[in-house]
Amino acid sequence: MPEATPTDQELAARLASAFGDIREQLGQIVVGQDEVVEQVLIAIFCGGHALLVGVPGLAKTLLVSTLAEVLDLGSKRVQFTPDLMPGDITGTEVLEEDPETGRRRFRFVHGPVFTNLLLADEVNRTPPKTQAALLEAMQEHRVTSGETTHALPEPFFVLATQNPIEQEGTFPLPEAQLDRFLLQIEVGYPDHAQEMEIIRRVTGEAPAPVKSVLSGAEVLALQGLVRRVPAAEPVVRYAADLVRATRPDDSSAPAFVKSEVAWGAGPRAGISLVMAAKARAVLHGRTHATTADVRAIALPVLRHRVLPTFGAEAAGVSAGALIERLLETIQPPAGTEL
Repeated sequence: MPEATPTDQELAARLASAFGDIREQLGQIVVGQDEVVEQVLIAIFCGGHALLVGVPGLAKTLLVSTLAEVLDLGSKRVQFTPDLMPGDITGTEVLEEDPETGRRRFRFVHGPVFTNLLLADEVNRTPPKTQAALLEAMQEHRVTSGETTHALPEPFFVLATQNPIEQEGTFPLPEAQLDRFLLQIEVGYPDHAQEMEIIRRVTGEAPAPVKSVLSGAEVLALQGLVRRVPAAEPVVRYAADLVRATRPDDSSAPAFVKSEVAWGAGPRAGISLVMAAKARAVLHGRTHATTADVRAIALPVLRHRVLPTFGAEAAGVSAGALIERLLETIQPPAGTEL
């Protein structure tokens, strides 16, 4: 007899259980970064992509490669450089000759984008033409070569990294392209105890291999579950209120937004807020999203979609600081946090 299709309640319990197992397995390799791990998993179970921003040496690459093992997904890494061409990412047509018939034909050679989990290291180091080729694949989940369209394997995610300090010789992603990332995740320094543990582990014996927790098919099933998680009208309204309040020309925007924000977030931000809130709810063992979930995920959803004015930047006011101030100003309706 064929296996029974699991119910949404069973899938939700599976995801909540897997979340703990994934953190346990990652904890054998990566020290700390619990919030980063949660946000990366939220992006994955939403079917979105994430931009990890942090200085070198904070285990961004190690986190992604270990996560691919834990989720039993194929993964590839591309180090972005100024001379990287679009074909180096998506693939290219090569002319080859059949040794038996002598006939020549073009054959498409798949690029590294044909994988489940692509790590785009220092994505801001490559020219806009190559960035655009990657972002097109991210959006469409396919690559077109000549008259042929090649579908990317599913599930497909891009986790891109960016160094926020060294900007010489880089090509910053335009705001419209940043908007394609579901989350911008800030990776910070470890605390003192975590740093000591990192030193012990790296200078000690090699850790045991991590175990797989989920399969690619399960990830796809759980992505479908996240879309079916209910979000009540007040939750959707609160997400929309937050997004609209980031726009300086909107009547609901606070005074500091009107004076310190050049451009606010678009409609994709509201979609991302609700989707990420649903994923966070299930990861924490709940079957519905709340305004508390929206508030918890608002910073990584909005920080790359809000552009401060020149004056605000000159005064040292970041997009993250503006969003934190916005969350203090725009409060959810009473009773919607549970």
